[in-house]
Amino acid sequence: MRPSSTSGFYVSRTVAALLVGLAAALLLALAVIAALYGHCARVQLSELCGRGVSGAAPSPSRQREEPPPTSQPGPEREPAVASTPRNWRPPGPWDQLRLPSWLVPLHYELELWPRLLPDDLSAPSLRFTGRVNITVRCKVSTNQLLLHSLSLDYERAEVRGPLSSSTGDATVGRVPVDDVWFTLDTQYMVLELGETLQSGSRYELQLSFSGPVYQDTREGLFLNVYTDQGERRALLASQMEPTFARNVFPCFDEPALKATFNITIIHHPTYVALSNMPRLGQSEKEDVNGSKWTVTTFYTTPQMPTYLAAFAICDYDHVNRTERGKEIRIWARKDAIANGNADFALNITGPIFSFMEDLFNISYPLPKTDIVALPIFDNRAMENWGLLMFDESLLLLQPNDQLTEKKTVISHIISHEIGHQWFGNLVTMNWWNNIWLNEGFASYFEFGVTNYFNPKLPKNEVFFSNILHGVLREDHALVSRAVSMKVENFTETSEINELFDLFTYNKGASMARMLSSFLNENLFIGALKSYLETFSYSNAEQDDLWRHFQMAIDDQNKIILPATVKGIMDSWTHKSGFPVITLNVSTGVIKQEPFYLGKVKNQTLLTHNDTWIVPILWIKNGTTQSLVWLDKSSKVFPEMQVSDSDHDWVILNLNTTGYYRVNYDELGWKKLNQQLGKDPKAIPVIHRLQLIDDAFSLSKNNYIEVETALDLTKYLAEEDEIIVWHAVLANLVTRDLVSDVNSYDIYPLLKKYLLRRLNSIWNIYSAIIRENLAALQDDYLALTSLEKLFGTACWLGLEDCLQLSREFFRKWMNHPKNEIPYPIKNVILCYGIALGNDKEWDFLLSIYTNKTKEEERIQLAYALSCSKDPWILKRYMEYAIITSPLNFNETNIIEVVAASEVGRYIAKDFLVNNWQAVSERYGTQSLVTLMYIIGRTISTDLQIMELQQFFSNMLEEHQRITVHAKLQTIKNENLKNKKQNARIAEWLRKNT
Repeated sequence: MRPSSTSGFYVSRTVAALLVGLAAALLLALAVIAALYGHCARVQLSELCGRGVSGAAPSPSRQREEPPPTSQPGPEREPAVASTPRNWRPPGPWDQLRLPSWLVPLHYELELWPRLLPDDLSAPSLRFTGRVNITVRCKVSTNQLLLHSLSLDYERAEVRGPLSSSTGDATVGRVPVDDVWFTLDTQYMVLELGETLQSGSRYELQLSFSGPVYQDTREGLFLNVYTDQGERRALLASQMEPTFARNVFPCFDEPALKATFNITIIHHPTYVALSNMPRLGQSEKEDVNGSKWTVTTFYTTPQMPTYLAAFAICDYDHVNRTERGKEIRIWARKDAIANGNADFALNITGPIFSFMEDLFNISYPLPKTDIVALPIFDNRAMENWGLLMFDESLLLLQPNDQLTEKKTVISHIISHEIGHQWFGNLVTMNWWNNIWLNEGFASYFEFGVTNYFNPKLPKNEVFFSNILHGVLREDHALVSRAVSMKVENFTETSEINELFDLFTYNKGASMARMLSSFLNENLFIGALKSYLETFSYSNAEQDDLWRHFQMAIDDQNKIILPATVKGIMDSWTHKSGFPVITLNVSTGVIKQEPFYLGKVKNQTLLTHNDTWIVPILWIKNGTTQSLVWLDKSSKVFPEMQVSDSDHDWVILNLNTTGYYRVNYDELGWKKLNQQLGKDPKAIPVIHRLQLIDDAFSLSKNNYIEVETALDLTKYLAEEDEIIVWHAVLANLVTRDLVSDVNSYDIYPLLKKYLLRRLNSIWNIYSAIIRENLAALQDDYLALTSLEKLFGTACWLGLEDCLQLSREFFRKWMNHPKNEIPYPIKNVILCYGIALGNDKEWDFLLSIYTNKTKEEERIQLAYALSCSKDPWILKRYMEYAIITSPLNFNETNIIEVVAASEVGRYIAKDFLVNNWQAVSERYGTQSLVTLMYIIGRTISTDLQIMELQQFFSNMLEEHQRITVHAKLQTIKNENLKNKKQNARIAEWLRKNT
């Protein structure tokens, strides 16, 4: 066979087919690469109507609606657009998370028109239209314009200017817009301009757009549907922080790009429109269908970031009062206002504003404050300037809330959000990496404010319980999270949302408190006042704050620091974790080392060489001593040595104002034990709490022996502070121990040991429960600690506790309108079922069926799982899966039963014949969760194998691989706990 042509080359059919396939694959790969490389959607201006970022809902029909008129209309002629389409873009500023510094926004003229109608609440895709004119100043000449936009469709995009300074904002020119396109990952709208914007000149961006109102998430502009006065109603509200303003209107959505806003809201006449500023005026307009709409305009805002712009459209009532000439209004459901549920919040809001004004001698700059109680806001609150948003559960006080911690919680949250009016609104962090400057100081001052108005609250114990304890439990040397992060560490918008965590709030507040402790109150407040005055209506970095503290230090000579304020505080805010400070009382040597979870030998040398500059306030024999500093890995303080005297003892970290844990040598712990045994009241409550918390945490993580921590509990018969008991019980009576049926070895020993010591504290609170529970209504720590004490006493089989549970449950059965007291309700419900039979169970099921509030239904669902009767638990699961599944929608009943003391084996047996129904009801992932719950006490490979065999035909292949690794982790953790429990049991034998 010869070649067909000498001008080419021969290719077999097989090879040809292969080459065609390769070429097709190459073209496909290039298309994918182009899409990824450009990560943008190109939109010609002639196609702007109805187009937007991928995933946006279609634009409203022009037959039903007309676009809102603009206050500064421009010609309707569309500019020329590029005719050659491009599917990808080269790398550029649109790939960066931060906006380029080419343009600075000065003012927004913003108009929003949501199509919310009171008689049409079932619209599946509610939308809004809008228009914004943004006045900007050009700092760097450019022919590209970037601003943020997400899920918005555009009808018009024009650029006017440069604006003439001599004739106000009169337009003297127009800049052609050649192209508009969007980046999906960095959430930019990019305008390609036909001319270059000139540095120093001002321009106006004119944009018309539309977007979705969110119904399943509280971001951007969102809908709440609720019931009021027996009717189904709806409202709209906004949540812009941190990066959701771009979902509502195109903007420069960064905290440093502050501008003023003129806001207009078009709404149905039966609704009230609210925004940051007071209403300026109202007019009427008619749409193309002849329907009447109300146009509400508002006064110009001060300079503020986009994340503080706020709107609400609602059919609410309000209560109001005036504080120092400024109106405060609280808006809520009409039923709630009529019942007086907003009165408590209204009465404390004004005085809190006045307190903050007087503290810093800086007046609240807005003429009014509106606070809106939203039916659904995911248990959050938001500090929008002039229009604060609250989940109504955090703002409204119900009549049956008197015996809860609700008053204190409402006080704290209102104080926090009002604190933001100075820390965040008046002075804003430069970017999100220092969000702790907002949240940390607002969290710190919420405690100062609440303590000022409630001086009986033990401030140190409350701060420890609410703030310090939680974050010390989560923080450690290897966690990849410092309070202040580097900007360059952020690559995705989603990472900004993750900053609103325990470290920003709790660790940030702890940093502020520690700083205050080693200065003095006057100097601390004075430096903050200087900082707030200097950066009012502007932005600040962390270093700006340190500089103002340093200025305050330099202006006096009483307080001498071992380094600059920046040097000291950067050693805490730029680093993850915290130190363990160990004092040898024999030598006076103090050393510091990073705290690790499960410390191993020489770990410090391997992974963490940095040191903190540590302020150490301390007491000796009950007397406060002078502040000392540990500014290197170890140091000698001879004054901290103790003598052989029985009365000699030392405690470091006065009032737990330092962000660290404290360890002592053997003699140091022994001296503290002796003092607790002799006269525990000589050691302040906060330090009895601290000793328990530090000792058990250090023993759990291999810094000290568990016996050292246990020794501290010997004195407990003399302990009458419930918060200290709470700390002890939280460490000794853990959830794992309570639900572990194999704890037969330790349970009788622990029961004997604790019951001997519980009598005193039990007698105090059981008498209050029986005779005058109302006496606890202002005792925040008792209200938050009582459930643990009560639940442990019943778990230990204290007959008086069991009898109380029976009494309360029976009284409630006989008179269901007489509610069980809230602080002990969970315990009463559980033991009422555990000690009863099917009669009590059926009664509680009927109560559950008639409840409508999700929180109450979940509480009852868990109580129903407390039964000790296998047949009742089996019937419970059958109800949830087979008989009446629609009645049990709040939580996974099979998981609830499996997590109970008796239910683990019942749930396992139930799965044998019903796993497919469980999978259909709750999803296949629920079977994996059930496997972990049922296997929570495994400690051998044989148990793992048996569990995997049991679940093998229920799980998919990828799930089997995942669960094997997880079960190994559970096994290893249980083996570690088993060894620890064996040592605890041995100690209990010797000390019982």
